[in-house]
Amino acid sequence: MTAGSIPLADFPRLGRARRRTSIVRAALAAGLLALLVAAALTATRTTERTLQFLPKASSGIVVLDLSASISSDTFQRIGETLRELAATNRRYGLVVFSDVAYQALPPGTPAASLRPYARFFTLPPATNGFLPAFPTNPWTNSFTGGTRIAAGLGLALREIEQQHLRRPAVILVSDLDDDPGDIKSLTSVSLAYRRLGIPVHIVGLNAQPADQRLFANLLAGTATQQAARLPGERVTQSGASIPTLLAVLTGFVALVLAANEWWAARLRWAA
Repeated sequence: MTAGSIPLADFPRLGRARRRTSIVRAALAAGLLALLVAAALTATRTTERTLQFLPKASSGIVVLDLSASISSDTFQRIGETLRELAATNRRYGLVVFSDVAYQALPPGTPAASLRPYARFFTLPPATNGFLPAFPTNPWTNSFTGGTRIAAGLGLALREIEQQHLRRPAVILVSDLDDDPGDIKSLTSVSLAYRRLGIPVHIVGLNAQPADQRLFANLLAGTATQQAARLPGERVTQSGASIPTLLAVLTGFVALVLAANEWWAARLRWAA
């Protein structure tokens, strides 16, 4: 004890409190640092997600446009989607159409049955320097290449009614470039979907904005639209968003650390 100092009886207790405060401070700082590192890693990680094909627990029918206006690039994407869907454990119906419609698979068919159809939308390897061509599909001789979307939607609707499907849902995969002479029939079948409340998910393949607006109006209240990507396609995301729980934990630890610094600040003696 130096001259002029005042003895403090509780000095040992202050020492224990100082050590406890230092331990809490170090633990909170380490936790905050770990959370910040985790947030940084999450934000820079490349992730993949698969687009939802149909609502869960729904009886789905895919209505697929195979008219001449569908590009070869889109054919490749359709093939990839069919292969991905074939690998799932769900069940689907498949209707293909051009100017007429054809039921390729009845509702409730196991997804694995889609796999043989994928080869018709897959380019084979190039041979002898010649550009590959898509295989001839079973509908080449029966389809003229025109587009009558009402035929595809109408056949799907008849299947829904005849099979008495529970929670039916339809997904229309098309460029929406419908034949002008099909508008009357399309309006009629669209009204039937609206009256029955059957949801229609529209995947516009490079569809024109005017065509997208037309179908949004015809199927108002039942339709949702998605452009550019097919259901089942995997979307790569860079710079994924930070999970909400991780962000909340980081903010909470930072707040606790700040409160600890304020409440357990070092003693300062005034003159």
